[in-house]
Amino acid sequence: MTTSDPRDGEQPQELQPPTRNIGAVPSRNPIPLSASQEAQVRDVFYARVRSRCTEEIKAFAECALGRTFTVSFACREPHRVMNNCMKMHATPDEHDAAREEWFAGRMERQKEKERKARRKIEQEKFLREWWGLPEKDKELARKEMEKLKRPERIGGFAGERRVRIEEEGKR
Repeated sequence: MTTSDPRDGEQPQELQPPTRNIGAVPSRNPIPLSASQEAQVRDVFYARVRSRCTEEIKAFAECALGRTFTVSFACREPHRVMNNCMKMHATPDEHDAAREEWFAGRMERQKEKERKARRKIEQEKFLREWWGLPEKDKELARKEMEKLKRPERIGGFAGERRVRIEEEGKR
């Protein structure tokens, strides 16, 4: 390791502040999700954390059972133990694992969505036949079937009025 002379105006490497890449994402899963998808990931994350602290949560729940105002006083210690456990397991790595679990379940969710939509179409067709109602417009039925075949959107679409980087330089 070379150290430079402080008179040169350059600091030795061990004294220089660490450089950070501001644009870097600390997550292993940098794909942006919509708000509802992020909420689903958060639900998976909370369920994972709660599953690791079941004993502590049960102990606090047993202490709090039948109490109202006095819970904060009588159950202080079980509450601290439960919170410490949850803080210990609520890490960015756990959040990344929950996000990976959510992505792993994407195909099952897509298949379930398709199954429900097909069943809905079949039931609607049956009811139209049963009650003698006119058939649905062919174009509308075709659009519904196309919509079924589309995959789940990840990352969403850009807004129509959003200024894009390429266009910004031309102005």
